[in-house]
Amino acid sequence: QVQLVESGGGLVQPGGSLRLSCAASESIFSTYATAWYRQPPGKQRELVAVIISGGSTNYADSVKGRFTISRDNAKNTVYLQMNSLKSEDTAVYYCKVRKYGMDYWGKGILVTVSS
Repeated sequence: QVQLVESGGGLVQPGGSLRLSCAASESIFSTYATAWYRQPPGKQRELVAVIISGGSTNYADSVKGRFTISRDNAKNTVYLQMNSLKSEDTAVYYCKVRKYGMDYWGKGILVTVSS
């Protein structure tokens, strides 16, 4: 069973940057699509960014131009670089990978954007 662990969250001021990491228990990211989701307080979980096996990426309109998803296959890690952070980016961020039709989720990590 695939295990995913997010790290890199915390408190940041508006306009600041953070880089989230998602480490996998096996070599999976080069083969299967991986996504970052987030769930703001009191709201539903939403898709933030996706990177597919070939390396193509896609982003929610709300983060285009500010967030970048990438991966390091040798480290079995996917990243989410978040720049120009806004208060509305405050959420618990999750990574997810789909393998053989089954979704595997990390436990999530909190990002708080506040002055």
